[in-house]
Amino acid sequence: MNANDRAITGYVMAGHGLVHTYEMSIPILMTIWLLEFSVTAAVLGLVVTIGYGLFGVGALPGGLLVDRYGSRLLIVGCLLGMGLSFLVLALSPGIGGVALALAVWGIAASVYHPAGLALISNGVRDDVRGTAFAYHGMAGNGGIAFGPLATALLLLAFEWRLVVAVLAVPALLAAVAGLVTEFDETAAVQVTDGGRDESSVDSLSAFVTSTRQVFTLGFALVFVVVMFNGLYYRGVLTFLPELLDDFLVAFVGEFRLELFGPESPVAEEFDLAQYVYVGLLTIGIGGQYFGGKLTDRIAPERGLVGMLLTLSAIALVFVPAAEASLATLFAASVALGFALFAMQPLTQATIAKYSPPDARGLSFGYTYLGIFGIGALGATVTGLVLTHASVVAVFAVLAVFAAIGCVLASGLVLRG
Repeated sequence: MNANDRAITGYVMAGHGLVHTYEMSIPILMTIWLLEFSVTAAVLGLVVTIGYGLFGVGALPGGLLVDRYGSRLLIVGCLLGMGLSFLVLALSPGIGGVALALAVWGIAASVYHPAGLALISNGVRDDVRGTAFAYHGMAGNGGIAFGPLATALLLLAFEWRLVVAVLAVPALLAAVAGLVTEFDETAAVQVTDGGRDESSVDSLSAFVTSTRQVFTLGFALVFVVVMFNGLYYRGVLTFLPELLDDFLVAFVGEFRLELFGPESPVAEEFDLAQYVYVGLLTIGIGGQYFGGKLTDRIAPERGLVGMLLTLSAIALVFVPAAEASLATLFAASVALGFALFAMQPLTQATIAKYSPPDARGLSFGYTYLGIFGIGALGATVTGLVLTHASVVAVFAVLAVFAAIGCVLASGLVLRG
């Protein structure tokens, strides 16, 4: 990597890690809010859904803004908005204030993925772009895995409002860093594509025109592939802690690691299954690195085929492995965490390959709407199957999601 590649990669790593740290701190804080504001789980669930919903839905308009104003400005705005939203959260007098703060967080955070991924696609040279995607994803996994733990540890020592205010500081500092850090966000496009055209989607007709420009046959296939990957991703991760708990009880009973005292309101969030789950997410950091390096060596759509086939196979053997012994349960969990997150750099590089340089923001906006928006239905599907069928059926459905994605990705390979 040259200096520009390193500056961009370092900055998006900071942004990505913070986005997911805040995202995953919210469930930990919910255990406090249930007691603090004397609300029902249903009411609090609705309040949190507002923030998470805006986080997913806002990716598409966020992508439009990226193409119009550039990635740097949008990432700085994202970080500033997230920091300010957590300061508002710290001052919230009631559940209404929490809802407002989380809505602001969701709107601010929603622009990150199209902005950050467009920045890598347009600013990092092609021969190291996969590595940049890998480091970016590794930072996100760090936020997902360790954000909840960091929040819980702070809550052991400080009142929740102070903890939230402290959490706001890194985003505000990163926003300032984004204004002073020197990098050329279109360096790679200038070299490989002769310069980046300025996009101006300022009307419905212009939006339709840009959408038609983006949705070539190749990109449409990519969109459906990432949608099925999103269904698998959200479907498996939503209920995995609960499923891991059931598998572990069969081997170790009700054993608990008492990092948090039983009187702590966050203790129930950190049973043995949660530690295994965090371990799985941590293994995903290695998967991100592997997927990124693979992207630098082979066509990304070929990598997608192999990884989706692997995910389908893992889903088919996961339950038998989880029920056989503690060792095979851990082995299956390691394989799942590694392969699930190795997908991400491959997916992102494929999106970049099949999207026009002047509409990368819109392209990533659409695909992350598919991953986080449509993909969220994976939780609904697996929840219904788990309620009315069995755990084996859940993983069979997940295997079908990955298999369909694999077939579609094969179509990309054949077209190439």
